[in-house]
Amino acid sequence: MGGHEQHHVVLFPVMAQGHINPFIALADLLHRRRPDLKITIVNTPLNIQSIKSSLPPNSTIRLRSLPFSPSDHGLPPGTESTAGLPFSLFINLLEASESLHPHFEQLLHDIAMEDGRLPSCIIADNFLAWTVETARKLGISHSVFITGGAFGHALLLSIGLHFLRLPTTQTNHVSVPDFPEIQIDWSQLPRHLFVPDNADKWTGFFHRQNSYCFQSNSMLVNTVKEFETTGLSMLHKLFRLPVFPVGPVLCKPLSSSLDDVSRCVEWLDSHRPGTVLYVSFGSQNSINASQMMELAVGLEESGKPFIWVIRPPFGFDVGAEFKPEWLPEGYEERMREKKQGLLLVHVWAPQLDILGHGSTSAFLSHCGWNSVLESLSHGVPIIGWPLGGEQMYNSKFLEEEVGVCVELARGNREDMMSAKVEREGVKKVVEMVMGGTEKGVEMKKKAMEISELIRASMEVNNGVMGSSIQSLEEFFTAFNLS
Repeated sequence: MGGHEQHHVVLFPVMAQGHINPFIALADLLHRRRPDLKITIVNTPLNIQSIKSSLPPNSTIRLRSLPFSPSDHGLPPGTESTAGLPFSLFINLLEASESLHPHFEQLLHDIAMEDGRLPSCIIADNFLAWTVETARKLGISHSVFITGGAFGHALLLSIGLHFLRLPTTQTNHVSVPDFPEIQIDWSQLPRHLFVPDNADKWTGFFHRQNSYCFQSNSMLVNTVKEFETTGLSMLHKLFRLPVFPVGPVLCKPLSSSLDDVSRCVEWLDSHRPGTVLYVSFGSQNSINASQMMELAVGLEESGKPFIWVIRPPFGFDVGAEFKPEWLPEGYEERMREKKQGLLLVHVWAPQLDILGHGSTSAFLSHCGWNSVLESLSHGVPIIGWPLGGEQMYNSKFLEEEVGVCVELARGNREDMMSAKVEREGVKKVVEMVMGGTEKGVEMKKKAMEISELIRASMEVNNGVMGSSIQSLEEFFTAFNLS
């Protein structure tokens, strides 16, 4: 870098923890590769406070907040992210993020006043692709960062671009508009298409953001080239932009409590290697009450030990008190006495510690992309139970293209056949994946191969860069950030 000219990159994630975390990890990665790069993360005030608490005290990453008033957008007071927000209000938050436009532009002017020049580059969430208008106006380079996977997002973006109107009968397979060779099932369509009051708002929001993506200069994707070759070429085909796979960018969350970690690790230590199932549906989603009951019984009948991060069923407040009647009579006590199950009710779960432990054999997951990468980077195969958005396509990709996943159920809506779960089905799938069957052994082998790919992508050996580091270097060169 020129001695006098310090480049400055501004990062702007959408207001959701599953997006903010990869952005923090990306900021960290940019800093490690280019220590003299100035990096600023932008968000609303409460999110900036929480980002600040997750950065090390001596971090050089700068944080700037944009004024935001939840009540102007029909949101409960103090709501600045999807955490604890009912799904029906997600669209209000997403639309509210568009109102940050003038404040974001003002912030860039403020930075120019302070630094004597505008930032060199904006890296924005694909849900905040409107930032490209500001970038164009001020002559700043722009890149979209997709925090999820390439395959899943290519399908989701294609559906979003074409205002997909639903076929009239539920039996149909739907061809994805830009990828006719890919058939998806009716039940894999995004959930917002089925929320009649808000369907048009959702469709409109996604269509606007996806259309802005075409004006960007490039796409960064939280994935690994060798793992997602197909998905990356699909994104490229869709947007005709340079696509840089720079994953996995994973944020090791600072645990709110070391007690949770030691409690989980001690429990795992007391079980044999490769015998425990880890169950979690992510930080802001849950299955419905009847599904929860069937899952609980199926897990007990499988006889396999498990750790379950459990939240109130779908339709109840995420932060509500957990009620024993949501589980079979005396369930927690039995699981404790038999040492079969550890239920983490409402606590933050040390997911990386659990997945990295030798006793963990498989992960029953909602297939959110951060969870997928964390699982596979530890060589842990997945039992898929996607709940919404691109999770449906992540699960499809992992099962059909990669062979590291078996889908147990799909969704949490009472009226969908695909969401019907029975204890026998749970028991059968758990035993297939964990019981030493040919299929289970093959899944484990493939998961281990992918964990090697993922690890290698982020390493530099004897001066040879892994594909993701190489890709990041190409990004620096393309944007003159070197």
